[in-house]
Amino acid sequence: MKKNVIVPIILAGGSGSRLWPLSRQLYPKQLIALNSSRTMLQETALRLANLSEAVSPIVICNDDHRFMVAEQLRQLNICPETILLEPEGRNTAPAIAVCAMEAASRHNDPLILVLPADHFIADTQAFLSAVREGAGEAEKDRLITFGIVPDGPETGYGYIQKGVPLSSCAFAIERFVEKPDLETATSYVASGNYFWNSGMFLFKASTILEELRTLVPEILSNCEAARRKAATDLDFIRLDGPSFHASPSDSIDYAVMEKTQKGAMIPLKAGWSDLGSWEALWQVGEKDLQSNVIHGDVLTHDVRNSFLHAESRLVAAVGLENHIVVETPDAVLVSPRDRVQDVRKMVDYMRLIGRGEAISHRRVYRPWGSYETIAMDNRFQVKRITVKPGAKLSAQKHYHRAEHWVVVRGTAVVQRGDEEILLREDESIYIPLGVTHRLENPGKIPLDLIEVQSGSYLGEDDIVRFDDVYGRVKDPDAKNATPSA
Repeated sequence: MKKNVIVPIILAGGSGSRLWPLSRQLYPKQLIALNSSRTMLQETALRLANLSEAVSPIVICNDDHRFMVAEQLRQLNICPETILLEPEGRNTAPAIAVCAMEAASRHNDPLILVLPADHFIADTQAFLSAVREGAGEAEKDRLITFGIVPDGPETGYGYIQKGVPLSSCAFAIERFVEKPDLETATSYVASGNYFWNSGMFLFKASTILEELRTLVPEILSNCEAARRKAATDLDFIRLDGPSFHASPSDSIDYAVMEKTQKGAMIPLKAGWSDLGSWEALWQVGEKDLQSNVIHGDVLTHDVRNSFLHAESRLVAAVGLENHIVVETPDAVLVSPRDRVQDVRKMVDYMRLIGRGEAISHRRVYRPWGSYETIAMDNRFQVKRITVKPGAKLSAQKHYHRAEHWVVVRGTAVVQRGDEEILLREDESIYIPLGVTHRLENPGKIPLDLIEVQSGSYLGEDDIVRFDDVYGRVKDPDAKNATPSA
């Protein structure tokens, strides 16, 4: 019997707030290189390279991250079957529903392998072996989840209690349990019958869609409408916002796996972690003789069992034990290792009081490159702007600010009104308030320039956009419009 093709589904949404200040709403952990030279999204995609049964992945992500996701896959020469854009996060059940429908429209009842984009797996071969075992079970119309063989009493994960054997590799699911306290987690591990809930799944598209229709019809009907009314936007498929918003927000565990009679679990021992906290990064990191994990320009004296990360300056630590210290250009986190689960509470508080550090870094990424605020006061702002080779910003003007650009590396073509000016290194140009302008990098190396803004208002929503090759909004009155880029 011919086996069904496997379509990987990469869930690339989420904010990763427990890894603040590295992970932020507009630049979350799945897009960051945390434990290797590649980002977690890239590691997830590359993990599938030796899975011959699999086709190119379908990726679903937040609209704000679409260009970064596409660029990171392009860097690996990976062309996804499509990238679906969520208007908002509605948890994993709606995301998996629309991906299953998309996969079924492209292949004859494929198996879909659901993979969060932010997992660490040390033993790729063990992972692939488990997937192949799972494929055989999924062909029997079972809904497979992968249970991680625990290596300690972890309180940050949910658990799966295994039931009776269903085959040589799969077990029935007795029950799912929430994150336990330490005493309960210790008893779970000692019993040998409980596994960490990985959030990775494998099932036929038809089987999961049938169970969604039976168990949570409101989710499926709204997701069907969101996909039916979706619009193509460049290389992306933009799901319909009102329909997707109408779907209940629920995880696939609660919506289906805890209710279905078709669930099964395959144990997986592959050095897995969801790298959901600084403690998890300390656990998998390379340690020095004092059991410290150190990144960047860090000096220590009498420091043990700690995680220290410096991005932009020297970090000097004395007399610390079991601590986390993370420095970025605009924020520093200090926490005991056993309190890192509370970092999310701090991020929630920062959002509540309107601190921008919860949302974005000082460096902000755009489809054409990036910009970084260097200095800012009441009537001026200085930025470093980097434009990728061949890229160009939108044609735009500003009502409240003028701009002065100085090229420090590369070559720029500037449209200023009816003029077109070529600028080389150490040359500059002034853009008066209200004048339509555009910046382009015609060269083969990145273009770096310093931008000095001056005016009565310097907010990123002071923009009238006339043309944009990336299809971004042109509404100058929208306070949440794409920043002046």
